[in-house]
Amino acid sequence: MPAKYRIALIHALQDSQRPTWAAFQAGWPEAEIFNLMDDSLPRDLLVDGMDPLVDRFLNLGNYAANMEVGGHKTDAILFSCSAFGPALKAVQKSLSIPVLRPNEAAFEEALDRGKRIGLMVTFGPALPPLKFELDEMARERGLQPEIITGVAQGALEALQAGRPEEHDAIAAETASDLPPVDVLVLGQFSLARAVPAITARRQVHVITTPDSAVRKLRKVLKA
Repeated sequence: MPAKYRIALIHALQDSQRPTWAAFQAGWPEAEIFNLMDDSLPRDLLVDGMDPLVDRFLNLGNYAANMEVGGHKTDAILFSCSAFGPALKAVQKSLSIPVLRPNEAAFEEALDRGKRIGLMVTFGPALPPLKFELDEMARERGLQPEIITGVAQGALEALQAGRPEEHDAIAAETASDLPPVDVLVLGQFSLARAVPAITARRQVHVITTPDSAVRKLRKVLKA
């Protein structure tokens, strides 16, 4: 008997997969999830910029949306790759099923919680488009939050080299060095694993992107 909801997860980093799976296991275990991966996207973004990648994301979105098993097509798509906002918006506009950008739900929760929002990443090129997206969402609500940003330099490289504890330590140090904030958004799925290390160093409400995304998808599809 097929699951009631079938969710496509599209990744650009291998390190984003496990936090996404863990978030579904904790928040929506009955959903059926499947994964698509193109780990060349971060490198190609640095080489060619965003414009050439839009068609690639549209192709990924169409492929995921049209996968069918037992007469059951994909119900929704969740992207876990946070550096590709314009391409993800193009996919949202092109498909009739729900398509969730990786930081969309986390930013909504952050805007509900306070006026000083911390935003932290480990992949530096992701920061400008994410800050733009958060600013844009705030303007749509008539809000003007102060956004304090931080890049945990070297953390992603440590994680990809098989040193997860070093990744978490760098993330915690970066978070502890930020000025006071009402809420801290960890802007990449791969950063979710660092929450215990961060909260051990600093008392702050932390929002992780995979957990927020699962909460929103469940609410949208069950509405």
